[in-house]
Amino acid sequence: MKANPQFKQYHLQVNTELEALKEVLQWFEGFVFPVVPQKMGWQCEVALVEAFTNAVRHAHKHLPKTTPIDLEVELLPNFLEMRIWDRGKSFDLQDKLRKGEQEASSMEKEGGRGLQFIKKLTDELQYLNLPNHRNCLVMRKKYL
Repeated sequence: MKANPQFKQYHLQVNTELEALKEVLQWFEGFVFPVVPQKMGWQCEVALVEAFTNAVRHAHKHLPKTTPIDLEVELLPNFLEMRIWDRGKSFDLQDKLRKGEQEASSMEKEGGRGLQFIKKLTDELQYLNLPNHRNCLVMRKKYL
């Protein structure tokens, strides 16, 4: 098992386009996998991918591709924290999670499971509606 890292913070800003996912993955993998256990790294990466694609496909659906999405990862002594800021319309996270759980039994529904995956892959999940017309999805994962 790898040692818990000391505090480090990483930031990336990309445009609202799915093609930016390659850059997001290269950025994330470059500093996470060398210092966290592999299983945890994969879980966090899947959560980050789901959150990023949700921001592109849903939050920024009607916004220009030049609208920035900010990503930040902090490696703290006891956990890893990932944050994604968007400029889309805010929503009630707990309500979406409840509705997602109710719809989970329906195999007919193909989409809408991203937040459920994120919740299962992380230890803490928050959604902040900030006063500057920005929203922030905060995901925390304790070191294994």
